[in-house]
Amino acid sequence: MSNPGHQRFLSEWIKTRALELGFSACGISKAEHLEKDDDRLRNWLLNGYQGGMSYMERNLEKRTDPRLLVDGAKSVITVLLNYYPAELLPEENNYKIARYAYGRDYHDVIKDKLNELVEDLRLKVEDLHSEPGTRNPEPGIYRVFTDSAPVLDKAWAERAGLGWIGKNTCLIHPKLGSFLFVGEIITNLELEYDAGRVNDLCGGCTRCLDACPTGALVGPRVLDARKCISYLTIEYKGELPESEKEKFHDWIFGCDICQEVCPWNRFAKPTQIEEFRPSEELKSMDKEKWHALDKEQFQKLFKGSAVKRTKFEGLRRNIDFLAGEK
Repeated sequence: MSNPGHQRFLSEWIKTRALELGFSACGISKAEHLEKDDDRLRNWLLNGYQGGMSYMERNLEKRTDPRLLVDGAKSVITVLLNYYPAELLPEENNYKIARYAYGRDYHDVIKDKLNELVEDLRLKVEDLHSEPGTRNPEPGIYRVFTDSAPVLDKAWAERAGLGWIGKNTCLIHPKLGSFLFVGEIITNLELEYDAGRVNDLCGGCTRCLDACPTGALVGPRVLDARKCISYLTIEYKGELPESEKEKFHDWIFGCDICQEVCPWNRFAKPTQIEEFRPSEELKSMDKEKWHALDKEQFQKLFKGSAVKRTKFEGLRRNIDFLAGEK
């Protein structure tokens, strides 16, 4: 699509339609090599900060250049989806799970919305090219991603002007905070691109670095996953470090500490996405019920949930670890 008028119209339409579908923000950037992010990723891997996440070592070139991931890619459409809960799960006499896992698995929610956006976009492109005197477009290529493929989600959000990557390595939007999911559509459409990165507004604040109980934030924007409670309770498959037990602060799936202390999250507003709300069963849990949890109850409690990633055995390990049973 080489018509600048069409590019501008379609780009604005995409952003408007994304908001109508419930996304919190949308930006568009040119599909190209993320050179600086490539260097940072390689250095991070060289330091071994990925721990047991060996998949991070694969497809390095594709991770930093979407043109190698999607043939003919010209544009990356990036969306944000707020998941900040209207109410927190009870913490008294309870274990804690990360807010992003309160409701339905975000992968499914975002992909459903992105696929709907893609279908609407296909129709809009067809309409534009049905005008008299308009040449037929190339066959449309639209691939949907969210945190499950070799795509640097936060880097693309930053590139599209949707925020900056904070010292806690989370994407921070100046009006929404950091409790945000990120998704992309990589397409061969040529679109109008946003101006680019916003200013880093972390300033001299180090609250996240100071608050991390295990010292996983080894520097601004540098996370050693091997020390991270989220990594240890979800991705890590071995025995949890007994010496670190007191630092887990009752987290059994993920951890939100570095986001809880971030001043930018004072702007966070409750999500309007019903699928992200916790079930009554989850809200009724306490330590006694967690200790008694069996595989059948786990399957029922976390049906369609991101908590399934750790499997029953992993969650059981985490609970027993904090309860002092292993």
